[in-house]
Amino acid sequence: MGRTGSADLPLHGGRVPAWLASRMAALGRVLVEALVLEYGRDEVLRRLAHPFWFQSLGCVMGMDWHSSGITTSVLGALKRGLGPVERELGLHVCGGRGRQSRKTPDELRALGERVGFDGDALAHTSKLVAKVDSAAVQDGHQLYLHGFIVADDGKWVVVQQGMRPETKTARRYHWLSEGVRDFVDEPHAAIDGVAQGDIVNLTDRRADPSRKAQLALVARGPDAVLPHLLMPHHHDVRPSDVLLRRLRGTLAAAAERAPIDFADLLMTPGLGARTVEALAAVAEVVHGAPCRFTDPARFALAHGGKDGHPFPVPLRVYDQTIAVMRRAVDAARLGNDERMAAIRRLDHEARRMESVATAPSFEDYVADNVTRSEEYGGRTVFDNRKPKRQLDLFTADRPAARAPTRPPAPHPQAAAPSSRRATRGSA
Repeated sequence: MGRTGSADLPLHGGRVPAWLASRMAALGRVLVEALVLEYGRDEVLRRLAHPFWFQSLGCVMGMDWHSSGITTSVLGALKRGLGPVERELGLHVCGGRGRQSRKTPDELRALGERVGFDGDALAHTSKLVAKVDSAAVQDGHQLYLHGFIVADDGKWVVVQQGMRPETKTARRYHWLSEGVRDFVDEPHAAIDGVAQGDIVNLTDRRADPSRKAQLALVARGPDAVLPHLLMPHHHDVRPSDVLLRRLRGTLAAAAERAPIDFADLLMTPGLGARTVEALAAVAEVVHGAPCRFTDPARFALAHGGKDGHPFPVPLRVYDQTIAVMRRAVDAARLGNDERMAAIRRLDHEARRMESVATAPSFEDYVADNVTRSEEYGGRTVFDNRKPKRQLDLFTADRPAARAPTRPPAPHPQAAAPSSRRATRGSA
């Protein structure tokens, strides 16, 4: 397979606040555990190698839905979240941003000695993959992030990202070891980014004479066949960014299955039904086929975004989502699959309902979440303009002081909530 796809993203700065980073790590861990239980370790690597699924994962975690920061924050969350269970799962996250990325070969060699795979060979692979996307594919994006996720059996996925400051864009590259035949001739699984005009791509098969002449290391570059995600520059989530029939199917599935499979959740006034809606989106991240992730923005409607788009991160809903998934995974490990089966039914019901569900409208759904943000524990990075400390990605998480809660800023898409949503919260 080699390179599996790519993504072009607006280049954003900043850091993830500790109150979100700790939750991203917890949710990332339980989602990976669920995937391993349901589909096995190899499927986790395949999902991470798909640029659309990766972006959707970052969105359901509450990151800015279209930002280059999703790459750094998701890899950082997985590195922290999976660290305590990496031996149990047999999955290890190496690398990171900047100086941390240059430590990847040493991390792989150390892992190899402990686990038993060829760490030197994987260290060489790490350097080669980075060299391909920085030298062989000259698209104007300078690499600054390199994440290497490896399993105990030596299978791996690489997610790395380059930036182009003059155009304020970032490009993410995905690689998968499965089926790799040649690092020289079209090895990429995907590239994600905005078209930048003509580029030098020594990984194209037609460049074989040039490769031989230059004795260059090359690999599969941008290819129309590979998944390519292109994210817009606007910050607000718009109806055009979402496949509305899928959104309505998700919400209808939550309403349909909640009284049957999640009756205990509905005993939580104001939060139960909203949490089941978030769980329906999480269920799709776990069980959905690759074709289901063509609109990553839709998954931002599960837990909002730290910049307030489409609405502030509803921390009470987020915490309940993590708690439900944690109980489901822990029970499944003990042989009780009832909760995991309920999560699966949510995903199946969403696909069944999307062809018939007609409400609510996108605008009503966003407006209702904005209106009820305080009730849901809504929070954004702007609620803490002078934090004592923010989490530096790829470092250990430490508690941070919580800022006083204040009502969310007005949202440009806010409107009167629909009657359906206004009445269902107390279920």
